[in-house]
Amino acid sequence: GLLPLLDLEVVEDDSTTVSFTPEVVKQDVEKGDLHMPDSDYYWNSYAHFGIHEEMLKDHVRTNSYRNGIFGSSACIKDKIVLDIGCGTGILSLFAVQAGAEHVYAIDNSSIIEQAKQIAKDNGMADKITFIRGKAEEITLPVDKVDVIISEWMGYFLFYESMLDTVIFARDKWLKEDGYLLPDRASLSICGIEDGDYKEEKIHWWDRVWGFDMSSIKKLCMLEPLVDTVQEDAVVTNHCQFMSVNLYSVTKEELDWKAAFELDGIKQDNCHALVVYFDMWFTSCKTPVHFSTGPHANYTHWKQTVFYLDHVLLVSEGDKIKGTIAAKPNQANHRDIDISLHYRFEGLHNNANHKQIYFLR
Repeated sequence: GLLPLLDLEVVEDDSTTVSFTPEVVKQDVEKGDLHMPDSDYYWNSYAHFGIHEEMLKDHVRTNSYRNGIFGSSACIKDKIVLDIGCGTGILSLFAVQAGAEHVYAIDNSSIIEQAKQIAKDNGMADKITFIRGKAEEITLPVDKVDVIISEWMGYFLFYESMLDTVIFARDKWLKEDGYLLPDRASLSICGIEDGDYKEEKIHWWDRVWGFDMSSIKKLCMLEPLVDTVQEDAVVTNHCQFMSVNLYSVTKEELDWKAAFELDGIKQDNCHALVVYFDMWFTSCKTPVHFSTGPHANYTHWKQTVFYLDHVLLVSEGDKIKGTIAAKPNQANHRDIDISLHYRFEGLHNNANHKQIYFLR
């Protein structure tokens, strides 16, 4: 299922400091105001063509799925395929090209009406049945399917993620010898120098037009930044700390905690920790893989940046050890509550600190 990869224990103790959470945020959390109800907002956001244009133009994403589907043609040819969260239907179109007998494509957004027209315009209307609704609520015309395809990943892998829906569909409709595309994921972490951006986006609030607005700075630190990180900003090695097997992961495992350990690779300041994910299609004759890390080509998922309260003065060989934990938010399961605990004993400074973040 979901497997932490490091056999490492990093514990919080009496010396662990905890980041300050503004009282207004505590009140919002208690009232449920911090997270918007998910249903209408989520589905409406995917109704507009603009978000699909961004995903379709993401060459790494779309080409990897095409290669993964075509490379799995032996599993798809003359088989029944289920496409979860089909959007414009691009993955369903690829599946038909790969020889699928029939594709059932599910989406709860109105974009599915355009997907129907796209399939018709490309001569595939008889090969794809589009079903509008939530996978948990619809009825399929078949009892079982041979293959499930889904592009379910969100920022930080799990944000706005449909993974729980994929798990539901897998358990209800996938044959015992069926295939998932993709079928494996991992999470990795590294440290970066990012002083200029941190100054521009966070410390800027200390003095705004002569006024102290530092209270907003505290709010900024609670939200991870989704942005593109340059490879030359990385000041540590990369640590793959989590593996996800799509065939066995359960919904309960989406509340998780894992340890990490990083080594400094040069002398520099470490202002933030960055998390990214990798995906695999292992059913292909030659497995297809893509990464969303700073070292890889751009994807619309970018990277997730967690700014640290403490600037770590890293030298080569210095170790940053810690744990990262995440769980779906109670008010909106598509949002994520994240805690990050890190220990650092460097040549120039030390830290033993825990911070809370809300990805929303």
